[in-house]
Amino acid sequence: MNIRGLVSGGAFLWLAATAGAQPGSGETISNLNVAHHGEANAHHRYGVYAVTADNEGFAQVAKLFRAAAVAEATHEFTHMGAILNLGGKVESSAPETVAPGTTLANLKQVVAGEKYERDTMYPGFLKLAEAERAHAAVRSFGFAAAVEKQHARLFAEALAQAGKIPAVDYFVCPICGTTTTGAPAPGKCPTCQNPTTKYVNIR
Repeated sequence: MNIRGLVSGGAFLWLAATAGAQPGSGETISNLNVAHHGEANAHHRYGVYAVTADNEGFAQVAKLFRAAAVAEATHEFTHMGAILNLGGKVESSAPETVAPGTTLANLKQVVAGEKYERDTMYPGFLKLAEAERAHAAVRSFGFAAAVEKQHARLFAEALAQAGKIPAVDYFVCPICGTTTTGAPAPGKCPTCQNPTTKYVNIR
């Protein structure tokens, strides 16, 4: 699956829609680069974990990892767009090496990481960006903060059930990464107002 291909078009439409000089400090740009790096690595790591889950017979968990990987790639692109909007430079780096454990061990690690982003990292980054009226960063951090709550819940549920979760398709918004179990209701994405008909079905 070409995950970056699935989300890059939507992300760059978002970038065009938010173009223009905006306020923001070096710290906010630094935070965006930290988040960009983290999301790029999460996208890569979840792809590896999906392969492990498939190999161990956890097909539904593998699908969840693939859906989360698409969402994290979306955040990677929106953070990059926000950095450029604020006049910053995107600090690129090679993906970190991934040494997967068992699927249940991978889920435990992922739950901890998603909770950290949900409870600590993104709230702190968002608070500073809001104080600085750095609108591109506020939007990008806001998207990620909302979606990491969804991921923390979905991965925690998978871990609590020892990976034996019901079979369902996941759908991901290509603009903000919102992740749903089952097809979304017709209407607007609750996070970014993108039409839900644009969601990507992850199989």
